[in-house]
Amino acid sequence: MDTSTPMGSMIFTVMAALARMELEIERERITDSVAPRRATGKDLGGRRPTFTDSQIRKTFRRTASSGRAGRPQHP
Repeated sequence: MDTSTPMGSMIFTVMAALARMELEIERERITDSVAPRRATGKDLGGRRPTFTDSQIRKTFRRTASSGRAGRPQHP
């Protein structure tokens, strides 16, 4: 597309306006779906925790009982 011509510039402007409109519509849809979920305390998705709380506590207990807590690991 040659944007140095009036016709090319107009097409570029129209395409940019359409892209912006699509982005705003998508944001509106996301906002409209998140607000009611937050209000009812439902899950919003996102990344799940890698470890459960019980796994973390268990690891701390094992580390503390082995006497290696807080010590750097050197080969």
